[in-house]
Amino acid sequence: MKFKINHIQHIGLPVTDIKTSEAFYKKLGFANVMNAHFDFKGNEGTVAMMQLDEIIIEIYQLPAGELTEIRNRKDGHIDHIAFDVDDIDFTFQYLKNEGFLILEGEPVFLPFWKNGCRYFNIAGPDGERIEFNQILK
Repeated sequence: MKFKINHIQHIGLPVTDIKTSEAFYKKLGFANVMNAHFDFKGNEGTVAMMQLDEIIIEIYQLPAGELTEIRNRKDGHIDHIAFDVDDIDFTFQYLKNEGFLILEGEPVFLPFWKNGCRYFNIAGPDGERIEFNQILK
């Protein structure tokens, strides 16, 4: 029997300040739908699930004094998270007006897909890159 992958359930991101990251994702339209604590090496960490429609991002903060655990991870890091948008120019201008740190001067064209796509990235509070992407029709 084969298993079936339906969709991304969530994306987990280690953060250094959960309150700062929660505010950042709320400003993007996400809502905090769950808070919890977890044990990490005998100390308490904090997690929040941030949801926007079908997208869930798990942000978690390790206990105080464990920041080096995030910086020295051996099991990989996420390069970026990409969100599909309907209007890249509107999204770019909206996020610019809201004061987000945009990493490109304007949306960038790539010759991907049939007619190309346009994208740009913003930086999150811990340097994570969040891409907004429109596949052109």
